[in-house]
Amino acid sequence: MKHTLAPFAVAALALGATLATPAFAAKDVVAAVQSTFTTMDPYDANDTLSQAVAKSFYQGLFGFDRNMKMVPVLAESYTASKDGLTYTVKLKKGIKFHDGTDFNAEAVKANFDRVTNPDNKLKRYVLYKNIEKTEVVDPTTVKFTLHEPFSPFINSLAHPSAVIISPAAIKEFGSKGLAQHPVGTGPFKFVEWKPTDYVKVAKFDGYWRKGFPKVDTITWRPVVDNNSRAAMMQTGEAHFTYPVPYEQAEVLKTKPELQLVAAPSIVHRYLSMNTTQKPFDNVKVREAINYAINKQALAKVAFSGYAIPAEGVVPHGVEYAAKLGPWPYDPNKAKQLLKEAGYPNGFETTLWSAYNYSTAQKVIQFLQQQLQQVGIKTTLLAMDASQRVEKVESAQDPATAPVRLYYVGWSSSTGEADWALRPLLESGSIPPKLFNTAYYKNAEVDGDIQKALNTTDSKEKAALYTDAQKKIWADAPWAFLVTEQLLSASSKKLSGFYVMPDASFNFDDVDLK
Repeated sequence: MKHTLAPFAVAALALGATLATPAFAAKDVVAAVQSTFTTMDPYDANDTLSQAVAKSFYQGLFGFDRNMKMVPVLAESYTASKDGLTYTVKLKKGIKFHDGTDFNAEAVKANFDRVTNPDNKLKRYVLYKNIEKTEVVDPTTVKFTLHEPFSPFINSLAHPSAVIISPAAIKEFGSKGLAQHPVGTGPFKFVEWKPTDYVKVAKFDGYWRKGFPKVDTITWRPVVDNNSRAAMMQTGEAHFTYPVPYEQAEVLKTKPELQLVAAPSIVHRYLSMNTTQKPFDNVKVREAINYAINKQALAKVAFSGYAIPAEGVVPHGVEYAAKLGPWPYDPNKAKQLLKEAGYPNGFETTLWSAYNYSTAQKVIQFLQQQLQQVGIKTTLLAMDASQRVEKVESAQDPATAPVRLYYVGWSSSTGEADWALRPLLESGSIPPKLFNTAYYKNAEVDGDIQKALNTTDSKEKAALYTDAQKKIWADAPWAFLVTEQLLSASSKKLSGFYVMPDASFNFDDVDLK
């Protein structure tokens, strides 16, 4: 079957900076973001922010528009075999990399040969390891053969890590050297990266989409302190900032020169429960915890109202998401279930957070208070990234894994239910392999997920994913909390820049007055 996709209005990124210059040039944009960047190589990045900035100089075969609808970028169309094992992709013609070399099927092959070689130890290897081989059919046609059927394959090619890097740059800088020397087909060329200060990019005059980009430079400024980022918007030092701390929203909203945008997201916040350990091996205890938490109040207290109660296992906006809730707030029901489970006086346990920033602290403190009301006493620990890796993600044995209650979040950057379910809830995805921190196992759910991977029939996939989500909802390995809104602020002089539902960016038509 052939899939021809609508033309892509490719990004012209938007966020630049002054650096050492005394004033803005006419089309120089500055963006203040919350953390530093880990690498300029999307194949070796685990963080959304590094992949977002890379959209200025890199593009993939496919991508997503601002609403997470899949669109072609460097590709024109694709054909999938009936057995789901081969995908043939037709490429756009006449595109050049920033170093002057041609974009073609050989370039595509070079990139996927690189990421599928385990010796390169790239962090995104797991997303593409199902590719058995990548073949050049002709200069504008490439064929992917998979080890086994994988129906979300094109969605995987739309993931922000699946960029096409100049094969000349791969050869010159080596697999690891690309972290500092990106060369792509995007609207901007890489200029400089000073890790603690900024990333600067400049307009690529040979960009294949005529008339773009509309701005001359973009500088991304990492500013960790929430108040400092908000202050930069008020003084005009930045044109854009994300995320806006919820406590600063009302202040920025009053500034006539700024606009505050609360965008819908697919960022799902949940509380996983270690289903292999008492008392969380009892479904009545897990149900009780879901009933014990007032999600509407949580959204108001911790997120200043910029969140909605979770309506299912997979957030609205992800393909094949099923609306199942929200789970009602009923503390009396929670107490009754705890009594039936053999815990009439509740119990004591630990509650960990995957993050230690202010909003996460508010969340776990709220959860602690809510659980206390039904007799569950918790000890809190808000972790930094290194603690999270050590205590949760690197646990080798489910029997001794220390995690019990664990507050965390996830967004499916492939835009499809597979990457919202398989890494988090399939039995084969327990740490350290992936992120099933509930240690949840349900053979029927596993079967639904695997069957969905093997079929290219969208109706069959929808039925399988809906069945899996209903079973997970009933088993309650998580307390399903909220889907947050993504809060950004921009100068009214800036247009065409948006935060996408997965917390990445879309800047197809960015401009500066």
